[in-house]
Amino acid sequence: MTTRNVPAILALAALAATATFACADQTHDAMSNTLTTAEQADGWRLLFDGETTAGWRGYNRPDMPDGWQVVDGALTRVAPGGDIITTETFRDFELALEWNVERGGNSGIFYRASEGPRPIYEYAPEMQVLDDAAHADGLSRLTAAGANYGLYPAPEGVVRPAGQWNEARIRVEGNQVTYWLNGERIVDYELGSEDWEARVAASKFAEWPEFGRAGEGHIGLQDHGDRVAFRSIRIRELP
Repeated sequence: MTTRNVPAILALAALAATATFACADQTHDAMSNTLTTAEQADGWRLLFDGETTAGWRGYNRPDMPDGWQVVDGALTRVAPGGDIITTETFRDFELALEWNVERGGNSGIFYRASEGPRPIYEYAPEMQVLDDAAHADGLSRLTAAGANYGLYPAPEGVVRPAGQWNEARIRVEGNQVTYWLNGERIVDYELGSEDWEARVAASKFAEWPEFGRAGEGHIGLQDHGDRVAFRSIRIRELP
């Protein structure tokens, strides 16, 4: 091998590696918004079909705001539109989805959300969606990505950088709640427990008596003013 051919060979190797990565990413995208045979057998179903906003509407409104659109197979906040919720309500369930937020972006996933005269976050607990590296909320584990916002912290180093897809899962069974992020179990808490009540009393949520009290409600996605996308949104209701 001559020395002058080394740069060309390295360039070709780099190109091949990039192509392999691109193919892997395309394969992953092709599998989004689908269910495996095993998932179907376990009772999972899609809450988003990857093509339309069917099954979703604006919080406190009957239609879907224009600020949320389907972009490249993802339910995406592209302009001001407010929070959105599922048309259905759920009691005990496992929710799984993927999210991708822009640099410095902030959003959230709500569960057992009620509708009323006040914002959704005054009723429903939230799993934080965040770019930890470039948003001020990332400075506290209580408000960092994956946290039960403002109440139970998430560990550092689990969330992926802005622009990359993160895999989230929330299990709610009775009062027991567990969060996973990128395959790692990160948060556990019990709604209504002494610990929960003490944390709520010491937080801003103390001002809202209905916060976290609903035994059933909507799944919600937050418009916090930043671009965020969600895909492969699926749920399995528990007995």
